[in-house]
Amino acid sequence: MTAQNDVDATALDQAQTQDSGLDLTACDREPIHIPGSIQPHGLLLVADPASLTVVAGAGDIEGRLAAEWLGADLAQVLAQAVPTDDVGPGGMVGDPVMGSTERFEVTIHRSGDYLLAELEPVEAAPMTATQMLGRLNPMITMFERATDLSTLCARAAIAFRQLTGFDRVMIYRFLDDDAGRVVAEDKAVGLGTFLNHHFPASDIPKQARALYVRNRTRTIPTIDYAPAVLRPAGFETLDLSDVTVRSVSPIHLRYLANMEVAASASISIVKDGLLWGLIACHNATPRGLSPDVRAASATLASGLARQIRAKEEAEIYRERLRLRGAEDAVVAKLATEPAPRSIVVTLRDDLRRMLDADGFAFVQGTIVDTDGVCPAHDEIRDLVAWVCARSGIEPLATHELPSLLPRADAYRACASGVLAMPLIDDGAMLFWFRAEQAEEVEWAGNPHKAVSLDPTAVLTPRTSFQSWTQVVSGRSRRWTLEEIEAAHRLRRAFHDAHINQRLRLLNADLQRTLADKDVLIAQKDVLMKEVNHRVQNSLQLVAAFLALQAKASDDAKVKEHLAEAQARLSAVALVHRRLYRDDQVESVDLSRYLEELAGDMKTSLGADWAAQIRLDLAPILVPTDRAVNIGLVLTELVINASKYAYGGQPGPILIALEQHRNRLRLIVADDGSGKVGTREGFGSRMMNAIVAGLSGTIEHDDNMPGLRVIMTAPIVDTV
Repeated sequence: MTAQNDVDATALDQAQTQDSGLDLTACDREPIHIPGSIQPHGLLLVADPASLTVVAGAGDIEGRLAAEWLGADLAQVLAQAVPTDDVGPGGMVGDPVMGSTERFEVTIHRSGDYLLAELEPVEAAPMTATQMLGRLNPMITMFERATDLSTLCARAAIAFRQLTGFDRVMIYRFLDDDAGRVVAEDKAVGLGTFLNHHFPASDIPKQARALYVRNRTRTIPTIDYAPAVLRPAGFETLDLSDVTVRSVSPIHLRYLANMEVAASASISIVKDGLLWGLIACHNATPRGLSPDVRAASATLASGLARQIRAKEEAEIYRERLRLRGAEDAVVAKLATEPAPRSIVVTLRDDLRRMLDADGFAFVQGTIVDTDGVCPAHDEIRDLVAWVCARSGIEPLATHELPSLLPRADAYRACASGVLAMPLIDDGAMLFWFRAEQAEEVEWAGNPHKAVSLDPTAVLTPRTSFQSWTQVVSGRSRRWTLEEIEAAHRLRRAFHDAHINQRLRLLNADLQRTLADKDVLIAQKDVLMKEVNHRVQNSLQLVAAFLALQAKASDDAKVKEHLAEAQARLSAVALVHRRLYRDDQVESVDLSRYLEELAGDMKTSLGADWAAQIRLDLAPILVPTDRAVNIGLVLTELVINASKYAYGGQPGPILIALEQHRNRLRLIVADDGSGKVGTREGFGSRMMNAIVAGLSGTIEHDDNMPGLRVIMTAPIVDTV
């Protein structure tokens, strides 16, 4: 039975929280990494790493492994040497152990001050590597031959169901708002379908998504189990993040029971270090995943992630080619028209189709020229005033205009989506409109009733997964980042056309003043060069003064602060040079800017450091002011790495720049001693303030060895 509801996009987010009656972030705060227990199909031994004495455990250790285990030597209990060093985040697989009546696979983990030995029962004769590769190779070949992302996901669902044997396998993709959608499914005959169903973000809370990146596979052989608690008491807060047999949140078990699922498994799809989606496996009867099948599933998921990346990049490349072709056709005609308005009248249909819009408008003063389906002229003039008040001369793109401008609800049928591009000259503005696309979002259950309405009750999962169709209005198709970049380039082309048109008028009407005009242009150029020269001289003078002060000072701390100030001053000087010689000051290629900034830092750090700094920068177009701030963050991170990573001596430093959807990641990684101390100086406080101003985050991860610092931020300010 499918329920239906028609809602406005502007009220959607409020309804999801108000209707629930409960703070959904409570799910995000559940400490699922410290359950204090394990699933009873496995065993867990906790030992002191110095003496290897077993101090705690969980599961039926006495009946299945060793009667006298508490206080025993872990190496003797496992009948093998136990490594105490070099145990990475993924753990270390030991030799199989024969218990009382069954065989166990052993994995050693490090958790804080303890060693954890995880034991999972395995079949007497698991598949050999040759047998497993023989199963995986045809599946990988099938992935490679998929023509698009949709076909790839459909084939992946079939392949993982063949590999795991579960009743239902779904490819679940996370969306921009952390909700999820089932994009492919393979299931047993007779089961209902979840294909194309949406699941709210609260179904997979934030800390669970973090664990899915850390642990790529997860299995629950049966939801009807009694957790095996850690014993003796006192180990309830032990971090079990890396333990595969870790007990599951009771909320999640009830969630699966409500879905009529008896056993489940999940394999993470991690692309570029970020969680792209999940391979969700459900079974109506108890069923587990043996360690060898789980390892094969993780390997196959890595291959799937690489193919997803290839398909997405190919799709972006085709979109850019299409837009470039359309731009070339438009730009070629711009040079033939005498004025911007004449250009629009001639090319407005081409301009509309270029960005796949339903309507297009050119506004200059009180003049409005339109093509396609557009709001009334008075409404467009009102929209111009609103855009100017909100964004000034900056472009604006939204796919849900009524949520930003309530009075636009009157014409949402023809303009729920707007891309507004103010031209640099004459106060003109270009508009592309996209009509409302009332979208039927099919949810697996009502997303507004995801939790219990009783605020005093224990947090419980939702109980209904019947299809619930929601008609979302007030939205259009989204503008892609490539389309917005194309509009930026088009604005520059109009500016160039405007300049050319002015030159033609000057050549026709002002021949007598041409010499004077050339003189004025030359004087302006000389003045700009003089200004640039003086600014550069001033910056060099300050840098020289700092160097003299550093040389004259006997205080090592003062020398250090002065050296940092010189490095930051170098970043400011580079920004000024780039702005002076670049025609387009609104945005810059961040990779080129960071490459030049790194070159300056190599010079200031010296030849020994220069040979150790490696760059891996993806081209990303960003607003200039954001590039300046990102450059200052990079300067601070490299300064920190040069000071602390290798004790002041030169060592390898990687500077990387990546793009993921509408966000960028700046990575500075070293192979040194890792994070040292918790001191936060002026530079660190400045960097944190800059990152916050970019609406970004900064993370410090173990580079094994060394420190890996990742700054993540939107490419442009979000609207």
